[in-house]
Amino acid sequence: ATKAHIKLNTKKLYQADGYAVKELLKVTTVLYSAMNTKGVEHVDVSEEDSSKFKFNLGSKVADLKAARQLASETNSKGATLYDLLGKEAELREARTASIARPLEINEAEKVMKVAIGCVLEQVQKTKDMLSNVALDEVTLEAKIEKRKLELERSQKRLQTLQSVRPAFMDEYEKIEEQLQKQYSSYLEKFRNLTYMEQLLEDHHRTEQEMFEEASNMLRLMQNRLKEEEQHLLKSGNSDDSDVEIQEDEGSDSEVEHRPMVNQRTTTETLLQG
Repeated sequence: ATKAHIKLNTKKLYQADGYAVKELLKVTTVLYSAMNTKGVEHVDVSEEDSSKFKFNLGSKVADLKAARQLASETNSKGATLYDLLGKEAELREARTASIARPLEINEAEKVMKVAIGCVLEQVQKTKDMLSNVALDEVTLEAKIEKRKLELERSQKRLQTLQSVRPAFMDEYEKIEEQLQKQYSSYLEKFRNLTYMEQLLEDHHRTEQEMFEEASNMLRLMQNRLKEEEQHLLKSGNSDDSDVEIQEDEGSDSEVEHRPMVNQRTTTETLLQG
């Protein structure tokens, strides 16, 4: 821009807005005018050259993608640069103050000593941790060996216990056989008892049914005899003579005696049955 005598405002350029476009137009107008002057000289370009130009352009698609990526990165970098330039006024004062301040060797030495002490402390801590790790490893190995020995002892003891037969096993087996026999006899007796109880219930039920049938028969016979007596009493004649009355009384007594005898015989037969 200095060689072409073009004045550009960098602050407006890094804003990346309409003012930046105006600044860029200053450069593009110069370049466009230069291209037009060269185009007048090379008007008679052949078709072969144009085809070669198209072929070369198609073969450099990757370069175009890279150019687009660089353009996007340029925009982002320009925005960050614009922000930093906005803070330049504050930073300039701090920078000049720090440069103008004389360097004190004592303070720098103190800061370096403190930093060295912190580093040495961290190194010592790491060494202590490493030594503790070694001690822990030794103790863990000792514990593992101890547990292995205990496991071997317990396995040997288990094998000995499994191989040796206890003294009370014979008595235990005998008692178990006796218990099995007692249980089988108990089951048999229990089945017999339930069967006998069932038979007894059936017998009581049949007796009750027979008794109810006999009582019903007696009740029917009594009702029938009462009906016959009432019929005989209604058929009697009150105007007969005394002789006839006596004869009737004798006949009535016989009739009354006969049904009573019949009733007794029927009740006795039913009770015997």
